[in-house]
Amino acid sequence: EHVFEDVAMNTIDPNWTVNSTSIRSIAQAIAALGGDSEALLRSVGILPEALSDAEARHPVSAMHRLYELAAQYCGEDIGLYTGRVDYISRLNMQLYTCGVCETFRDYLNLMPSVLHFAGDIGEVRIRREDERLRLDWLPLWEASARWRYQSDCLLTTSAAIVRSLCVRPIPVLRAHFSYPKPANTDLLESIFGCDLHFSQPRSSLYFDAASLDYRLVQLDSEWSMSIRQSTQHLFGEGEPDPVLRSLRNTLIKMLPAGGVTIDKTAAAQNISRRTLQRRLADSGTQFGQVLQELRSELALQYLSDERLSITDIALLLGYADHGSFSSAFKAWFGKSPREHRRK
Repeated sequence: EHVFEDVAMNTIDPNWTVNSTSIRSIAQAIAALGGDSEALLRSVGILPEALSDAEARHPVSAMHRLYELAAQYCGEDIGLYTGRVDYISRLNMQLYTCGVCETFRDYLNLMPSVLHFAGDIGEVRIRREDERLRLDWLPLWEASARWRYQSDCLLTTSAAIVRSLCVRPIPVLRAHFSYPKPANTDLLESIFGCDLHFSQPRSSLYFDAASLDYRLVQLDSEWSMSIRQSTQHLFGEGEPDPVLRSLRNTLIKMLPAGGVTIDKTAAAQNISRRTLQRRLADSGTQFGQVLQELRSELALQYLSDERLSITDIALLLGYADHGSFSSAFKAWFGKSPREHRRK
């Protein structure tokens, strides 16, 4: 926690950006509430047609100005409505991540941070407090914690994700907000329940810790078949070497969290780094080679599904951003992911 707070800023860095999905969610909420979304977008310097490119980046400062204008025309609950749109807009990513998880605990260990997922806005962190789980929203720009919009959006999206993942429902038990209590809390109560607390140090949601072992809903659809087929084909029972089969299955589950290293992978397999290296040497390979082959083959699988953006794929493969993935893909196949999709 302290590491993140050390980099939190009092002012917006002009280089901070968010992806088109984040802006589109605000624009869709504005339009649904009767506002002129195109006019508001243009007033903050964003061309509506630019949002058709899912990989395009837009200034964080423009996003905050858009929220402020939207609140004037559509009401202070604009962040709550945006969060509902954001949940559906990012559902593709949720479904793919669920494809390699069995329990809520697995899912929480896999989900990439919001900082990398949406842009330079902050991150969501989850920790255990006795018999409860606490989900905290940590904005990168400190001043935004005093505004409702971004906090409301992130908490609404998080609550919707948590509610939808498991067969057994996971309700919000308590909600904290870093802003003062608004005059009307009806929509807040409908989303988060009645145990609401305002002017808190940070915005947080609380859930029952027993939910960690709840089973996720298993997808009985072509989503599930697509994910299962890709993992079975690449790393299932057809791999005769048990060391490689075990390593690849471990890596598939670790990739979306990012920061995959040989030390973390060895720890996930409950062995030492030296033991893993020795076993791989006996199999005639190295950790980096297995990781690269895994990423390159999964990249082709994911790119065949148009429902995933290139940014989504980068995160599923454990890259910090779209650019890092594109560079790696070009090194593997001699063309960019976008060019591969256009073939």
